[in-house]
Amino acid sequence: MSIKHWPEGERPREKLLERGAAALSDAELLAILLRVGTQGMSAVDLARSLLQDFGGLGALMTAPQAELCRHKGMGRAAYAQFAAVLEIGRRVLGEEMRQLPLGDSPQKAAEFLRLRIGRERVEVGTALFLDAQNRLIACEEMGRGSVAEHTVYLGSLARRALHHHAAAVIFAHNHPGGSLNASAADLAFTERLSAALALIDVRLLDHFVVTAAAAVSIMPRGG
Repeated sequence: MSIKHWPEGERPREKLLERGAAALSDAELLAILLRVGTQGMSAVDLARSLLQDFGGLGALMTAPQAELCRHKGMGRAAYAQFAAVLEIGRRVLGEEMRQLPLGDSPQKAAEFLRLRIGRERVEVGTALFLDAQNRLIACEEMGRGSVAEHTVYLGSLARRALHHHAAAVIFAHNHPGGSLNASAADLAFTERLSAALALIDVRLLDHFVVTAAAAVSIMPRGG
């Protein structure tokens, strides 16, 4: 049965307007974004099918275009919608971060980085450039490929820090395999990066290892 034939109080859009977005299930929220279903499936049915096949909202919203478009009822337009919604969420969080001293809000930085690179399928290095009050100036992807093998990160980070007149940097890289454990190479890179930035009077405030589930600091404390 089409959603338009449902009782008004059960329709996702009307339910949202009456009770707020938090009252909706993942499938109902997704159905509002999809707007229509496909042959034999309402938008909610299609949303449930997508969530089941991809394993949840996070994996669905970050799925590659080719993978998403293989699903019945999905195409390039749906992929573009999902990518736009995800990027809007990232930018909203980025705006919030610009108002916060990130040195006092490590969990905010960790969550932002998790959303930004946690589901990347290759290793990605990302830097947050901060002002003297540890507020966000810019977030930039620095490169793709193993951080430990790319000394280019050191020079590029230093140049971008100078470009932004940054006083501090938070660096992060993801582990596509899902491990939050830092390797010996990760720790060695952290030391090299800290030393390289210190030469231009920029502090390495933190280095996070990121997965889809979490982000953890691997910076040594107290030294």
